[in-house]
Amino acid sequence: MIELRNDAKYALVIPTSMGTRLTPVDHQPFHCSDTFKMQATSAESNVGSVSSFLGLPVKILTAFVKDSPIARFIKDDLARRHMDYEGPEFEQATPWGVRHQINMADSGWGSRGPRVQNDRAGEVGRLLSVKDFDLDRIFRDEGAKIVHMSGLIAALSEETSQFCLEIARAAKKHGARIAFDLNHRASFWVGREDELSAAFKEIASLSDILIGNEEDFQLCLDIQGPEAGGKDIGAKIDGFKEMIGRVKKEYADTTLFATTLREVESANSHMWGAIVSHGTDFTVVEPRQIGVLDRIGGGDGFVGGLLYGVLNGWDVEKSTQFGWATGALAATMLTDYGQPADEDQVWSIWQGNARVKR
Repeated sequence: MIELRNDAKYALVIPTSMGTRLTPVDHQPFHCSDTFKMQATSAESNVGSVSSFLGLPVKILTAFVKDSPIARFIKDDLARRHMDYEGPEFEQATPWGVRHQINMADSGWGSRGPRVQNDRAGEVGRLLSVKDFDLDRIFRDEGAKIVHMSGLIAALSEETSQFCLEIARAAKKHGARIAFDLNHRASFWVGREDELSAAFKEIASLSDILIGNEEDFQLCLDIQGPEAGGKDIGAKIDGFKEMIGRVKKEYADTTLFATTLREVESANSHMWGAIVSHGTDFTVVEPRQIGVLDRIGGGDGFVGGLLYGVLNGWDVEKSTQFGWATGALAATMLTDYGQPADEDQVWSIWQGNARVKR
């Protein structure tokens, strides 16, 4: 499907800004809780967890606060997820200096929808720069089969926009494939629309895999979106196909285009589907009902499973099915990333087989 560099040390190399997530226990609202679960997190590392838990080598490129107990917590968590990592350490300097971001997430329950707020003041990841990384060593000597990045890190600051551009250029030069999840966030783009539009379009032009919903393609790449909408899934699928036709004219060298489909019946029950385009063909997973413990990270789980399929040389249909199932898996976990025990567990989800395995 996509030819990959055979001698690469890493299946995935992922630039990201690591932080923590605080989630109330027992699905309670954040504002009236006094007990929280803390985890290390980032959207991009969430994607890598599918491959790392299934035995593929993954490397995180990030930044840390020197001597911070939170930085130590994050490093230990990445090691537990079987991921390598590297990155500069910045002095906090004063109590008002840099720190790791905090994601405050209420998972919702039943008719009460999830609420998420990100506190990114002083975020150390906003300082990411290629001057702190040896790109020739990482991409020429070690090598990456796929570099995955998202619009969250690409739009985080002027520094990270340039960081992602230079990562994409260096990776492409040394034979890596690029996967780019557009992930538009309106608040990140305020006052930077022209700058970010140019950066995103260049990264997209270097990408072999583009992921996003209809708004992502419109707002990040200025591609006319689908006319259809509402709750008519068939119309949404047709509209997405039409839009992808327009994207392909602009980005003819891109191999795969992907999006997820979601209808929310309640916080704990969703209709979950996916569309992946390859050449002139579309693989469509019609939305199926899934149980949801925590919806945050389901989209990242889908991307993680899709990339795992690409890394294993599977065809588009098999890779899409696996991605659908790893997204559904992530929604059953308290972490916002999937931790598959093995491929069999994932395929059981795809098959709808929730029987006990002894």
